[in-house]
Amino acid sequence: MLAEPTSQLVAALDGLCDADPTSLAAGETVVELHRQLERLAAVVTRATAAFDSEREWEADGARTAGAWLAARCRLPVAAARRRVRVGRALRTMPATEGAWLAGEVGEAHVDALVTERERVWAERFEADEAELVGFARDLGYRGFRRALAYWSQAADPDGAERRESEQREGRRLHLSQSFEGAWFIDGVLDPIAGEIVSTALRRIEDELFRDDWAEAKERVGEGVRPSDLARTPAQRRADALVEMARRAGAVAADGGGRTPDPLFTVLVGYETLAGRMCELASGTVVTPGALLPWLTPAWVERVVFDGPDRVKNVGPRRRLFTGATRRAVEVRDRQCYSEFCDLPASRCEIDHVVPFSAGGPTVDGNGRPACHYHDRNRPPP
Repeated sequence: MLAEPTSQLVAALDGLCDADPTSLAAGETVVELHRQLERLAAVVTRATAAFDSEREWEADGARTAGAWLAARCRLPVAAARRRVRVGRALRTMPATEGAWLAGEVGEAHVDALVTERERVWAERFEADEAELVGFARDLGYRGFRRALAYWSQAADPDGAERRESEQREGRRLHLSQSFEGAWFIDGVLDPIAGEIVSTALRRIEDELFRDDWAEAKERVGEGVRPSDLARTPAQRRADALVEMARRAGAVAADGGGRTPDPLFTVLVGYETLAGRMCELASGTVVTPGALLPWLTPAWVERVVFDGPDRVKNVGPRRRLFTGATRRAVEVRDRQCYSEFCDLPASRCEIDHVVPFSAGGPTVDGNGRPACHYHDRNRPPP
């Protein structure tokens, strides 16, 4: 027999399942449904932890609560074990559990917090748990993960450096040929090396995209759609990789040409004044030790901020954001201004906040990255 609260939940869900989906399509309703979904996941996890501690699963011959859960609920074993693990951890994480039960944070936040608690001393986590839950409650998910990564570095700097070293040592690349002559690629790169490869590859891929778009526009006219392009995104990436290798061959190995500098941007803050900061332009937090192998070959680009948002620069009469002014906005904002978009600033246009036609100056304080979609569909002033 089901407990009374569970029976009431089943009845309520039956009503929602029978409802016309369009009656639930309002934005506020969708947000509330997701909030209640997270609350239900918290209740399920807490009940699973209690079931685990009561050891009722032993009566059925299961070796662990996770094994029982995987069999009876037809879950992947890894997912069942994770549910039990998180439930156990929540017994000593009251702030996290309370926020989850209230629907203020989600399962993804809880998973990240549990992982960090296991990485560092439990006493340090307990002392800072309320602050970390506040990050989860108040920031977007990417911002929360960034703040959590900085906290982890401060709480266990040696452990953070060790994990970065393990990532570098774990790098690998497999390139093999099939019996029919096709090639297969698989590999793992640490965050900085991956950023270098991704930046170079994306730059060439964007060139190929512009070529494809121009060809399609000439062929079908103004109403070009992505389906009209000659190559799929995956095919363009493959061709970009080949082009990257071809261009690498054009660099003289005997010193006749200058080897390109490392293609990544890292933002480092002056800790005493502004708080710890050491992250790639993509938002990936790295440890200071991860930068050491790159200090000799890299060039240092200095961008001086006058206050938290403004970068000193000149050239207010220009129509377009170019050169150092564009670079300043890219470094400062790092992604499209819209809260619904996370396209990197390097792939965006730099848009005037106050339109140039309305007298808005072309300075960093009046600039913001905007992807093609949000640049064309900006809200009216």
